[in-house]
Amino acid sequence: MKIAFFSTQSYDRNYFNRYNTGHELVFFEAPLNEQTVNLATGFTAICAFVNDQLNTAVINQLAAQGIKFIALRCAGYNNVDLAAAKAHNIPVVRVPAYSPYAVAEHAVALILTLNRKTHKAYNRVREGNFSLERLTGFDLHGKTVGVIGTGKIGQVFAGIMQGFGCRVLAFDVIANRDMEAQGVEYLPLVKLLPQCDIISLHCPLNDQTKHIIGPLTLNMMKDGAMLINTSRGALIDTKAAIEALKTGKLGYLGIDVYEQEEKLFFHNLQDEIIHDDTIMRLMSFPNVLVTAHQGFFTDEALTQIAQTTIQSINDFEQGKPLSNKIA
Repeated sequence: MKIAFFSTQSYDRNYFNRYNTGHELVFFEAPLNEQTVNLATGFTAICAFVNDQLNTAVINQLAAQGIKFIALRCAGYNNVDLAAAKAHNIPVVRVPAYSPYAVAEHAVALILTLNRKTHKAYNRVREGNFSLERLTGFDLHGKTVGVIGTGKIGQVFAGIMQGFGCRVLAFDVIANRDMEAQGVEYLPLVKLLPQCDIISLHCPLNDQTKHIIGPLTLNMMKDGAMLINTSRGALIDTKAAIEALKTGKLGYLGIDVYEQEEKLFFHNLQDEIIHDDTIMRLMSFPNVLVTAHQGFFTDEALTQIAQTTIQSINDFEQGKPLSNKIA
């Protein structure tokens, strides 16, 4: 099968070529959108990533070009018009679970870095500054951590934080009985937020969760709380978070995702002027840490993403049931 990969980097080529089972893989660095969709002409399938745009217009064009299959090499699919895909009888598959440990551990890395300021200490020491001034942190042991979204990643994250000696509270539509058995307490969001020293987001992005952290919920939080997001950028109302940082209501913010990340993340812009005033304002705060969607970026996760995606392509080609189908 001839497959067009969009939004690719060197690691995509390395891992997919390593686990390819005989398909013709063509890698485009360009993202998939209405301006680039013609690149898929002559292919049978496409493989897209988190910031590719598969709206109605793009899917209509893909169908007109003869695309029969859409594979997402990610878990989220809020960027896909599933109804349009279904109307054209184009199956859409994803990678529902690559390595929950990768993302959960990255969330913990953000917490530890923000708290103990190891990034600042590293830069100081390299410049010969061995002062400890303004590097004070706090013990994680005994703190209350809120987990919003308790799927596989949220469950792993909760277990890690319990290992630090934290009290863990959780919010989700359905309580996870295994987590409850391990001592996690489920609460409504309005009761969880005021109790937490740290809040970490691990839920999908949909109509119900968009801006789940906004002016109202930020105001419910404990003064000086830490907020972590390794899920989807639009879970946080960024402008509201900036206001909360300015007033001190929000004490720390660690994000691996950003609402307007499409034109920024996965690109080297060090020699360019960044025109996104919001991200520049965020990065001006000393208590904000931004990483560029690298939570998934481990060897284990990249391996699982490639293997699962190739297996879905094989299954489609062979007419087998698609276990990771979403549309």
